[in-house]
Amino acid sequence: MRRLVYLFTLVMALALGATAGFAQDGKLKVKVTPKKAYIFVDGKAIREGNQTIPLSPGKHTVVVINYGYKISTQEVNVDSGKTTPLTVALDAYGGPVSGPFGQIELKGDSHAAVLLNGKTPPYFVGHVGAMNHDWWWHRILLVPPGTYHVTATRNGTDVWSGDTTVAANQKISIDVSKNGTSKTKDKKDLAKRTSEPRYKGGWISDTIAVAGVTGSFSLAPANINCGQSSTLTWQTTETVDASISGIGPVPLSGSQSVSPHATTTYDFSAAGPGGTVKGTGTVNVNTKVDASLSATPAEVHYRKIGEKVLTQDSSALAWQTSNADNVTLNNNKVDASGSQTVKAEPADSSQVPEGQPARTIDETKNFTLNATNVCGGSSTQTAGLHVVGSVEPIPTVTLQSIFYPTDYPDKRNPQVGLVRSQQLALATLAGGFKKYLEYDPDAKLSVEAYADERGSKPFNQDLSERRVERIKRYLVDQGIAADKIQTAAYGKERPLDKPSVKALESTNPNTPPKARLKDVRADWLAYNRRADIVLLPSGKKSSQFFPHTADDSKLIWQMPKPPLAKVQADQ
Repeated sequence: MRRLVYLFTLVMALALGATAGFAQDGKLKVKVTPKKAYIFVDGKAIREGNQTIPLSPGKHTVVVINYGYKISTQEVNVDSGKTTPLTVALDAYGGPVSGPFGQIELKGDSHAAVLLNGKTPPYFVGHVGAMNHDWWWHRILLVPPGTYHVTATRNGTDVWSGDTTVAANQKISIDVSKNGTSKTKDKKDLAKRTSEPRYKGGWISDTIAVAGVTGSFSLAPANINCGQSSTLTWQTTETVDASISGIGPVPLSGSQSVSPHATTTYDFSAAGPGGTVKGTGTVNVNTKVDASLSATPAEVHYRKIGEKVLTQDSSALAWQTSNADNVTLNNNKVDASGSQTVKAEPADSSQVPEGQPARTIDETKNFTLNATNVCGGSSTQTAGLHVVGSVEPIPTVTLQSIFYPTDYPDKRNPQVGLVRSQQLALATLAGGFKKYLEYDPDAKLSVEAYADERGSKPFNQDLSERRVERIKRYLVDQGIAADKIQTAAYGKERPLDKPSVKALESTNPNTPPKARLKDVRADWLAYNRRADIVLLPSGKKSSQFFPHTADDSKLIWQMPKPPLAKVQADQ
């Protein structure tokens, strides 16, 4: 019993489910004008004329189409178990079609929709029954001469699909029920049809004249640089779809800007029931990058003394590029064309310590310009800047106090008394000071002359003044400007005391003879017959060591006034 109850329950459930599924269907009742307009539902060809079509509940896309009329496309909601009415009256569209014509005759499934050159409703030209008889009555399809892809379809299934070519004043008959078996014959009376309406329907007759497609495709400019644009322009008539290679579907007529990164060929194609139109054009892309880089002048000078840069030339680095969208100079982004000033800058400009030899500069600084574009073009240019010069230590100014023989120069011989060894010391000083002026143009020399204690105060004052003036004149003769020399004469004032002289002699690199060291007074007097020289503004003072090792040191050291002839011989 339990098994019987279970089986009964199962059967009833299945029956009720089936009944419920059936109850979910609805119907769409379509009334069309013209009477032979064709109906597509959800992209599937249904049938021509007024139809009642069972459909599942929900929204459906209904297309009503008749060649020579505007297509009607609308969303329709079908309710479960109900009939939804839909009335569609199409408006005529398009003028007469001019010949020449060819004729395509189809036989087989008379209710199958016929599409030329496409798979969607806009390619529909009629149904098989509207083009299957040309004897007692006429149901004919006229097309421009050409090749067509013919599709006969119904209820979502292609009855037959294939290519066929028809010439002017020729008829081709195709049996879609026999896998497209065809035969062709001339039909001279087609020549009389010079102009036909797109659609003419009667009780048992139909004439469909399909308009041929036309179109044009062009581009300008045909030659561009990388990054520039070319405009594609096209126009078509009687087409359904249009596309351009590399772009995809496009409007049936229009224009579009393109910026290809390489030479590109654009193939245009537009199709309609009356044929296809094609076009092609090539945009030639110049990917070459032109670039130049120069440094003017190509050689610059650099000179540094101590911590001061005295000479630092500059050079104008100039570059130009074309057809480039990214430009770098030594890996730094710059404008496509431009210039910048670069200074002479050696790799090592560190200061040379005083007393060390100068460092010679002879090196080339390279600049690299890289110019590229998004099209793969590139150019690399280099320019070298030759840097020459030197990094020098602060010039050494050898400051040595100058010593005079007793009572020289005298009034009658103001030029006599600066003996040869002291002239050489001043010449060395002058050479170093002139170089030092390159380092410090504001530098000066201060010459301070003294006399020993012998003689009156006025006598020694005059003597020290002659001594300082003689030194100044000598330095001027060596090429030092007079305004660079300050003078002071102190006579026998401010003498070095004997302990100071003793201390100097103990460290004197010019080793004094023992006899001179024993004569302390004479040595002390010799030290006070001198002129000190100070480098300004540094304050560096001359060394006060007596020149014992000079050839004429005895002449300078002795206390009695030496004969004029002897001093003149040592000038």
